[in-house]
Amino acid sequence: MSYYGSSSSGGRGGRRVEYGRSYVVRPKGRHLATIVWLHGLGDNGASWSQLLDALPLPNIKWICPTAATRPVAAFGGFPCTAWFDVDDTSVDGRDDIEGLDASAAHIANLLSSEPSDVKLGIGGFSMGAAAALHSAACYAHGKFSSGTPYPITLSAVVSLSGWLPCSRTLRGKMEGSHMAARRAASLPILLSHGRADEVVPYRNGERSTEFLRSSGFSYLTFKTYNGLGHYTIPEEMDDVCKWLSSRLSVDRSR
Repeated sequence: MSYYGSSSSGGRGGRRVEYGRSYVVRPKGRHLATIVWLHGLGDNGASWSQLLDALPLPNIKWICPTAATRPVAAFGGFPCTAWFDVDDTSVDGRDDIEGLDASAAHIANLLSSEPSDVKLGIGGFSMGAAAALHSAACYAHGKFSSGTPYPITLSAVVSLSGWLPCSRTLRGKMEGSHMAARRAASLPILLSHGRADEVVPYRNGERSTEFLRSSGFSYLTFKTYNGLGHYTIPEEMDDVCKWLSSRLSVDRSR
């Protein structure tokens, strides 16, 4: 089932967007949770699937999709894999709302066929983290920016080295809806950021956290790493494992 016209629809002017291959890492134990994990700009799902497969989280199924190839303003219009168009990797950048919605819908479509007793989550790195946080906002608001209802229930969201798109309008969307306030307050979110990040500066992770908190996302953890640039390290991934194990009530193995 598709929740945005088609799982490959979206993009500017309603043009069709073709998403790439999804790589699936099967759970090694009892299947208790499924997480869609989103790569960064210019990457693909395969690279992250290998790292996630090695994590000591036997009860989690990982789905690692590949973004559509599209022109990216930050690269002067050069096409590469991207979840949405971007010209500035910060909370102050222009928001490609149609592209963000299309990717959020594609992610929801990937999770929609999971068993009803399985908890659902979204995580990502860099631009993938931004798309994950947009999905969190759509879930709390109960609908995509387009007004189409958001169709799934999220139990966890992880952002590594990312930023919050549409940050300037988030608080206004949350205000005035008791249901949105409840969903925002009960959704566990982990943001991790390196203080030496040269691509998505640390201040953007910090400000994203501030925007989320002021909009009612109170079940939030912000972890920082001294000396960490725009990449991940074993210490950070170990913290992600601990956090997911706790929030999703899944086992850890060694």
